[in-house]
Amino acid sequence: QVQLVESGGGLVQAGGSLRLSCVASGNIFGSHSMAWYRQAPGKQRELVATITPAGSTDYADSVKGRFTISRDNAKNTVYLQMNSLKIEDTATYYCSARRYGISLYWGQGTQVTVSS
Repeated sequence: QVQLVESGGGLVQAGGSLRLSCVASGNIFGSHSMAWYRQAPGKQRELVATITPAGSTDYADSVKGRFTISRDNAKNTVYLQMNSLKIEDTATYYCSARRYGISLYWGQGTQVTVSS
C-alpha cells in the first residue's frame, strides 16, 4: 500500500524559509517522479515542482529561484526547500507520486502560512 506523508509546514514571516518533507512507502520511490503541488483557498491546485527518479527538476515560474526540490532515494524522501517566502505562497502543500505525467498517489497535505 502506497502512503505519502508530508511534514514541515507552519507559520513563517514573509522572506523566511521552510523545508517540507514527504516520506513515501510502498516501494514506488525508485520508479516514480515526485512532485509538490499547492492549493490556496478558492484556487485550483497548482503544480509547484517535480523531480524525476534520476534527479531532473522542473518548477513553476512563480517559484523558480526561490524553491528547490530534492530527493533522497535511500530515505524514500522528497524535500521542498522554500526560501524568500511570499504571502502568496500561503497554501496547503501536497506531495504526489507521478508516472507518465499523471499523479497517482497523494499525501494528506501540510499547511504553509506566510504572514506579513
